Amino acid sequence: MSFNGVILLVDDEPHIRKYVSLILQQLGRPTIHEAGNGEDAVAAYQREQPDLVLLDVSMPRMDGIETLRALKAIDPACAVVMLTSMVNRETIEQAAEAGALNYIRKDIPRAEIAKALAETIAENFETG
Repeated sequence: MSFNGVILLVDDEPHIRKYVSLILQQLGRPTIHEAGNGEDAVAAYQREQPDLVLLDVSMPRMDGIETLRALKAIDPACAVVMLTSMVNRETIEQAAEAGALNYIRKDIPRAEIAKALAETIAENFETG
């Protein structure tokens, strides 16, 4: 698989953004834009028009669920994957109801994150 689209990676922790960026490089040659909170993510989404958004749940200012809803209000077709270490049924259900494509834990092994991202991309995008 080779995914060469534009990705917006949203997480308030810079080291997590770096870690996930390294994983994404295994999936192709994506262009990766970053945001450290939900407000910046909404502005970056409008500016960059990414193909895929990877969105942390727990962030300052606007949490991931609020950000997901704001992105869907701007673009109902936006593709969002929740990427988080928070695991509770209510949050997963809220993300699904708001339109997230997937909910991937970032505290699982790197190979599992890569596999889950690759499967989500393969299911939702044409890859070459």
